Amino acid sequence: MMKFGKNVMVALAISALIAGLAGCQKKEGSVESAGKELDKALEKAGQQAEKAGEKIQDAAK
Repeated sequence: MMKFGKNVMVALAISALIAGLAGCQKKEGSVESAGKELDKALEKAGQQAEKAGEKIQDAAK
């Protein structure tokens, strides 16, 4: 009887997991959107810093 109860609990847990995964959407949330915007901003800042470094090197020559 205990084995049957454990099997039922495992089946219910797996069913809940599958239902939860099926409910997931590929829609971006605000956190993902903010993260992408932050990545873009950091990339742009890095490019600007690289340009500034090149100008400093050119001026030093």
